[in-house]
Amino acid sequence: MSDQPGEQTVPTTATRGAVDLTSLGGGASPATGAAQAGAGAPAEAGGDALHVQASDATFNDAVNRSIRVPAVLVVVSTRLPESVVFLGTVVEVARTLGGRLQVVSVDVDSNPGLARALQVQSVPITIGLVQGQVLPMFAGAVPADQLKQVFEEFLGLAVQQSVTGRLNLAAAELESDELPPLHQEAFDAIERGDLPAAAAAYEKALAQNPSDTDAKLGLAQVQLLTRTQDVDPAAARAAAAGDPSDIAAALTVADIDLLGGHIDDAFARLIDLVRNTSGPERERVRTHLIGLFDVVGNHDDRVKKARTALMSALF
Repeated sequence: MSDQPGEQTVPTTATRGAVDLTSLGGGASPATGAAQAGAGAPAEAGGDALHVQASDATFNDAVNRSIRVPAVLVVVSTRLPESVVFLGTVVEVARTLGGRLQVVSVDVDSNPGLARALQVQSVPITIGLVQGQVLPMFAGAVPADQLKQVFEEFLGLAVQQSVTGRLNLAAAELESDELPPLHQEAFDAIERGDLPAAAAAYEKALAQNPSDTDAKLGLAQVQLLTRTQDVDPAAARAAAAGDPSDIAAALTVADIDLLGGHIDDAFARLIDLVRNTSGPERERVRTHLIGLFDVVGNHDDRVKKARTALMSALF
């Protein structure tokens, strides 16, 4: 589990806390990139994407892009799903900033060079990239409203460093209108009613890119449809009412409520069940509830409220 975030601060100078990563990737150093690109240079290929994934080999490209457009680096681990969820929150907050901020993500599990250079102790961690410098921000996950405040302060620092470029998000979105192949495969499978094939396609997409939030959402939705396609709602509700300790019946009714748009009811049912169970049964209910959060989307206010209620039920 990641460390809890402390006071959220942004460095006050471009050199405070800077990390030397020029040995990674064999590419140009930030200084070389500045000489080649200049503050007003056009975006690099793919450089206008709101969210880009970096690696040991490509990280210097991301650093060099920060000479034109400020960026935040989010370090995640595929072994900690909460860190990937937080990355999605960062991307959504960045989307509200009109192209003033790019999000760069790194999977620490597959990029040991960056893990060593950044001295990663826990994930997620968030780091600023501006004017070719790597500046520590904070560790842990924070709510969207706090992120917005920290990012605005960071952008103010970028202005002081004369880094005021913007991403051409409209052009980037036009280029990405076509679904990725595995997403299209999943969509086609759903259209013909082949839910196992749709799930398999989304699972392949997540295996290739664990940060693919659209694939995660799609898979959760397909799994919900699969669980409920042969369910008799009346019989399920009768079973749950007749035996409040019947975990399977309660999970099924929560699924039905969610499909029917009764999201708060579905969440409340399972949170109450978490509160009144223990051991493996509690973990089974908690895991199912987290899956329903994925179906609705982790930025939905109802999910945020339910997460808080779940924490209270657990502790």
